[in-house]
Amino acid sequence: MQYPNARILYAEDDADTREVVTVILEGKNCQVIATESAAEALRLARAEHFDLYLIDNWMPDVSGVRLCEQLRQFDQHTPVLFYSGAAYETDRESALASGAQGYLVKPADGDALIAEVSRLVSDSRRSGSQPTIGENPVSGSRQLISSTVPTVTVNVLNNS
Repeated sequence: MQYPNARILYAEDDADTREVVTVILEGKNCQVIATESAAEALRLARAEHFDLYLIDNWMPDVSGVRLCEQLRQFDQHTPVLFYSGAAYETDRESALASGAQGYLVKPADGDALIAEVSRLVSDSRRSGSQPTIGENPVSGSRQLISSTVPTVTVNVLNNS
């Protein structure tokens, strides 16, 4: 598997998770800018270019869904991947409805995280434009991704 040389903005309030995910992604040629607050993530997203937004759904100052909606007010192109302990189907559906292209449930293994980051960044670059909000850029279908240790389950929602 070829790993993207991607700039990732990672919004996660848990310091240990931030550190582990950052190490995993940096080990695969990604530059990770990590922040513990949604407000700082918004400031950085407005000021700098990123290839992917990686978002936790449960943060103290605002939900990941709200952060994604705020990102989409000024950036409708950069792929958004949720990486969250919020494992209910409604959590995933809300994330996708807010503009995300993927959703991984913690604790996903590092390989699953890398695979999904690589897919989103590669698809975005290959198409020459970013994916449509809430849709899989290849099939056009809404996509939910969940995982349990040690496997990854992919659920595809058909908008028909």
